[in-house]
Amino acid sequence: MENLFSSKHELISREDKEKLLNQKGVCLWLTGLSGSGKTTIAKTISKKLHKKGIITQVLDGDNIRIGINNNLSFSEEDRLENIRRTSEIGKLFVESGIVTICCLVSPTKKMREKAKSIIGASDFYEIYIATNLHECKKRDTKGLYEKAIRGEIKNFTGISAPYEKPNSPNLVVPTENISIEESSEILYNFAIPLITKN
Repeated sequence: MENLFSSKHELISREDKEKLLNQKGVCLWLTGLSGSGKTTIAKTISKKLHKKGIITQVLDGDNIRIGINNNLSFSEEDRLENIRRTSEIGKLFVESGIVTICCLVSPTKKMREKAKSIIGASDFYEIYIATNLHECKKRDTKGLYEKAIRGEIKNFTGISAPYEKPNSPNLVVPTENISIEESSEILYNFAIPLITKN
């Protein structure tokens, strides 16, 4: 690592990129149980922001694991590495002025703090997608919870591994008794002032 040198000072500044895009780069970090609605909400708000002329990038946990993180397991160590890599990618997008929406279970406070430390506290917004386990099981079209209950999937959050609810997230989005559109609207109304502020 001692032979590596950052060339950030030679690049176009973040401020200039944000001026060009007329938006601020931020990271909306969606955390919650599998099946809570993270990805669906992310896709919905991404479309809403696109219609407003705002460029976004969704980093979905499943897609990330299929690609750049396909060599990682679900052990505690590999889960933390999954968060680290995703956060580093997210940081690159944020510093380019892109609104970055990360959808990862990120079940522990340690993992979310890791993401925040990499992306930067001033750019990182923890969004808790609050859905109880019973509701998540009902929505489970892939049958993951049933497989976890049968022991076919190890370290599955909510069944054989814990989920630590955020103590003080920037926003809580409930999904149990309202529609996805309504849940997305809550996040949209929260995000717009962050993205468009001068």
